[in-house]
Amino acid sequence: MFTCKTTNMHEDFCALTHALDLELNARYGKEQALYDKHNVIDPIETALIGYEEDIPVACGCFKKIDAKTVEIKRMFVQPAHRRRGFSSRILGELEVWARELGFCEARLETGKGQPEAIALYTKMGYAVIPNYGPYVGMENSVCMHKALRS
Repeated sequence: MFTCKTTNMHEDFCALTHALDLELNARYGKEQALYDKHNVIDPIETALIGYEEDIPVACGCFKKIDAKTVEIKRMFVQPAHRRRGFSSRILGELEVWARELGFCEARLETGKGQPEAIALYTKMGYAVIPNYGPYVGMENSVCMHKALRS
C-alpha cells in the first residue's frame, strides 16, 4: 500500500467515506442519524488515502481541536482489504503528520458497535476517556485519547 496526503474533498476520499457512511448506517440503523452531523467536517488539508495497485482502499484524516490536540476522523478500510494492516498504517501516518505540525495529543470517537475499531485504537496506544464535546451524553460513543510523542 502507498499513501497520498490530500484534502477531505479529494474524489477518492469522498468515495471511501461514502462507503464508511453506508456501513455505519447498516450497523447502527436510525441511531446513526444522531452521529451523522459530527461526520460532516469542513474542508481540511490533513487527509490520507491508502492505495493498493492504484485502487483506493483506506482513508483517515484529522482536524484541529485546539493548539495541541487533533481529532482523528473518518477512518475506513474497504471490507475486502481488512485485516492486512492498512488501518494501523493510516493511523500511524496521521499521528506522525500531526506531530510534524506541532500537535501533541490525539482524540477520537468510535461506537460500541465497532469492536474491531476499539481493538485497533487500543493496540495503537489509545485509552478510553470520558466522552468529550458533542459526544457527552451519547451512550453509544467510546472516546479515546493518546499522547503523540516524537
